[in-house]
Amino acid sequence: MTTFTEFGLPTPVVAHLTASGITSPFPIQSASLPDTMAGRDVLGRGRTGSGKTLAFSLPVVTRLARSAAEAKAQGRSRRVANRPRALVLCPTRELANQIDATMKPLAEALGLRTTTIFGGVAQSRQVTALGAGVDVVIACPGRLEDLLNQRLLSLDDIEITVLDEADHMADLGFLPGVKRIMDRTPRTGQRLLFSATLDNGVDVLVKRYLSNPVTHSVDDAAAPPPQMTHHILAVADKEVKRDVVHQLAQGTGRRVLFTRTKHQAKKLARQLTAAGVPAVDLHGNLGQGARERNLAAFSSGDVKVMVATDIAARGIHVDEVELVVHVDPPAEHKAYLHRSGRTARAGSVGDVVTLMLPEERGDVRDLTRKARISARPQDVRPGDAVVSALVGEVAAHVEPAPVQAPQQPSRAGSGGGQAPAGGASRRRRSGRGRSGGGGAQGGQQQSGGGAGGGTRSGGRGGAPTGRGQGGRPAGQGGRSGAQGGRSGQSRGRQGGSGR
Repeated sequence: MTTFTEFGLPTPVVAHLTASGITSPFPIQSASLPDTMAGRDVLGRGRTGSGKTLAFSLPVVTRLARSAAEAKAQGRSRRVANRPRALVLCPTRELANQIDATMKPLAEALGLRTTTIFGGVAQSRQVTALGAGVDVVIACPGRLEDLLNQRLLSLDDIEITVLDEADHMADLGFLPGVKRIMDRTPRTGQRLLFSATLDNGVDVLVKRYLSNPVTHSVDDAAAPPPQMTHHILAVADKEVKRDVVHQLAQGTGRRVLFTRTKHQAKKLARQLTAAGVPAVDLHGNLGQGARERNLAAFSSGDVKVMVATDIAARGIHVDEVELVVHVDPPAEHKAYLHRSGRTARAGSVGDVVTLMLPEERGDVRDLTRKARISARPQDVRPGDAVVSALVGEVAAHVEPAPVQAPQQPSRAGSGGGQAPAGGASRRRRSGRGRSGGGGAQGGQQQSGGGAGGGTRSGGRGGAPTGRGQGGRPAGQGGRSGAQGGRSGQSRGRQGGSGR
């Protein structure tokens, strides 16, 4: 059996792999490491979950450690501010973080530093990290180009460049930016490109930037792995579909549910959590902090269900996902394969379920044909044996945390608005009738919503939190006391700002 000790890796790296329980390389690693360690350009082709991240991380840190030792022997600085020596380009923030999670401990074992660069967060920390000196930059093309155009870093010292999931970068329209970035790296550097397919312009990258590349393809990237079992569950209507989805989410193992839109992902995660099945969502509308917290909760096992959109399909690299559910069938077969690739990773087994409404039968038939899936549709209802078998052991019900209602403001604090004139002030202080100023009481009479009276601009409530009893900001939404059209203050020109 081949082991990592046979590839000439530094002793600290092998020690880290052994301590992590990684002793035998996967096929893509065994095939590519002899060439990447020898400094050759390599084109690696394989489906997601085949071990590509470690396949390129090992030669990157090994090469940099060797060149750092040479620089030290010659009395040169091995690390220069704003001039990294290795670059990894990838399509999504989630993937950048997960590549870093794999590469960082290997780099630290050799005294090297890594950092990530992507959008959606302030650039200040990224600029600070670059200024302190880093060896490896793991970046998404957009933010990296921004920093390059601001002259906050240089790629002139890059010794090795990796393009990971190049086909996905092509799907997202990143190839023009990737080319501009690659043009800034030295032509003499080593280049590694990993991609499931060579369509949509990826072949142009290979011809333009790789020099006599050695190609390693250990599986058919266009087909699903054999350890993956596919199921097509035909449901009668949306209500039946909803109940089947809720049942499939109830297992004890990790599962990823894919929806078509961000709104659906957020809504389904909330519905599952409210029903006693803790779930997190992952989609483009989340801020980076929320994305990282949700992914961390799922990765650690604190939450076993993730509801995601296609944008996250290739950024979720979590082991032991036992079930993938296509709540909404994807638009094309490549998306199907990338979604499904969250399970049956690196030789493990997994199930993939596609839920199909009657009107989706033709689209699903075409989708599965192109994806080379031979599963036949099965009519199901909640509680059917096939659904229960996919759920497996049912997880314990988790009571959702109670939603704490905002405190009702006191009478003294509820009349925060200024009276527009005369008698309206007296009505507001009394808190009766149709006055908008008696926010706590008036809000209950109108809709149970707004606490706090309207100001002259109609925009803010008098309560310190500025929130209604229903948790909505005062001055927003329909007919709260702060902005109901019949209040004393909203009769005039200043009222009614929330409509």
